Amino acid sequence: MDARHKATQWLNAANMDVSSKQEIETLMQNQEELDEAFLKDLEFGTGGLRGIMGIGTNRINKYTVGMATQGFANYLKKQFQDEVKVAIAHDSRNNSRLFAETTADVFSANGIQVYLFEDLRPTPELSFAIRNLGCQGGVVITASHNPKEYNGYKAYWNDGGQLVPPHDKNVIEEVKKISSIDEINFESEPSLIQKIGEEMDRSYLEMIKNLSLSPDAISANSDMKIVFSSIHGTGITMVPRALEELGFKNVHIVEEQKTPDGDFPTVVYPNPEETEAMTLALNKAKEIDADIVMATDPDADRVGIAVKNLEGDFQLLNGNQTGSLLVFYLMKKWSIKGLKGNEYIGKTIVTTELIRDIANSFHTKCYDTLTGFKWIADMIRKKEGQEVFIGGGEESYGYMIGEMVRDKDAVASSVIIAEMAAWAKDQELSVFELLLEIYKTYGFYYEELKSITKKGLQGAEEIKRMMEDFRSTPPKKLAGSEVTHVIDYLEGVQINSNGKKESVNFPKSNVLQYLTEDGTKVSVRPSGTEPKIKFYFSVRGDLEGSSYSETEKKLKNKIHNLLNDLNL
Repeated sequence: MDARHKATQWLNAANMDVSSKQEIETLMQNQEELDEAFLKDLEFGTGGLRGIMGIGTNRINKYTVGMATQGFANYLKKQFQDEVKVAIAHDSRNNSRLFAETTADVFSANGIQVYLFEDLRPTPELSFAIRNLGCQGGVVITASHNPKEYNGYKAYWNDGGQLVPPHDKNVIEEVKKISSIDEINFESEPSLIQKIGEEMDRSYLEMIKNLSLSPDAISANSDMKIVFSSIHGTGITMVPRALEELGFKNVHIVEEQKTPDGDFPTVVYPNPEETEAMTLALNKAKEIDADIVMATDPDADRVGIAVKNLEGDFQLLNGNQTGSLLVFYLMKKWSIKGLKGNEYIGKTIVTTELIRDIANSFHTKCYDTLTGFKWIADMIRKKEGQEVFIGGGEESYGYMIGEMVRDKDAVASSVIIAEMAAWAKDQELSVFELLLEIYKTYGFYYEELKSITKKGLQGAEEIKRMMEDFRSTPPKKLAGSEVTHVIDYLEGVQINSNGKKESVNFPKSNVLQYLTEDGTKVSVRPSGTEPKIKFYFSVRGDLEGSSYSETEKKLKNKIHNLLNDLNL
């Protein structure tokens, strides 16, 4: 079906409102813009929807959100014969409230009990609410850290985790069955929509307070200077409150980024992984000589931090470094409390192996999952009642502490990061010095990510060919070290250097990994949400007897050699 035909179908739909019809009529005067909006359909993927906002089948709007919700509602009603309940939250993006209310309307129109947050809230609180209220599903309207033009729709199951097999594929099939927007039931049933807010906030904050492991360290360092930025997002609703309730009395908010705003006026990308997004927070930290800087993304599931290095300059830590610090702190405190032997740490396959080394040193298991936090949530669900999840995370700034939330949680993580800093201070260490101690004990792990963007259909073909080439002709050596193992998660097989094959017990995924004799790990995968192919590099050196900057320089040079070896 061409774009004009699909646009005409929307124009003639009984459900279509007047202003949307006018937008379509305007688009029809420009073929290029019409094609952009209507030629493709915005696909409901395994994580839900994500795209640019606007009218059209290839855009995020109340109709594509309505179709997603109608399909999800149909599936929930098939799976749960009795009463079905869902929770809905949204972030600070433009139109997020409208899309959240649209989602509530469609669910209620289908006879489903809805708990809708009264205003914006962090994504992890939505995960918590699903579990707290005994819901069968949930939705959060967010596009995470994407630019301001984007929005999205993330679907959750009854454990509070994002959809995993078989439910993800089954929901997709239900959404695909809806061929017309007139099949969406928009007729809201107000009696089935209940607003939630402060009472849920209270329960969520109590849960976070119960995660605390060093109340004495917080008391002793309650005046520790913390700079926090919510980067115009939902973190402002919960992070300052959580820090205050745990006893931190000297929290400085970045005022210019305090107000929730879907235009994200002070940043290019509202992403704490980006140095530019942290600039105002770092300026504030220098001004007051802060101990630690923290910033959350728009839906407050990711957190980035900065600490003073040995020269007294503020240094941004990457996700692997923060995750390793968190895991070390958790293991140290749990070991004092007494480990029973059934505890474990979780991480993704592209996350630093330093986390595994730390867990192993405390005689605690460390399990890998595929990339994406839904797999960590799925692992916790499968091990529930048998093993105890201490914490873990992924390299892209997402961490989770304890089992009560089943998605990455920047609110709880911010609190425990601050507590870790207070605990380190009690040991007469800065956070950076604590990181150096970890490197001296376990080795200096250094990681980098290289993303190559290939847009359009031609780009998708190029990415496909690159994966096929890496799969058919894997490198024999990388940076002078022999490749000892090739792991192909699509084929479900690990092959060692003499050709021996072993099966890999993971769901199938288009990921390749090369492991070398000297401990280097290279992972290759196409992005699930962007037109990119991603290369994750992890190398290891010895910090003993040499400075941080010298060792880092050597490891950066090694990654440069890896890039050359892979012709990148």
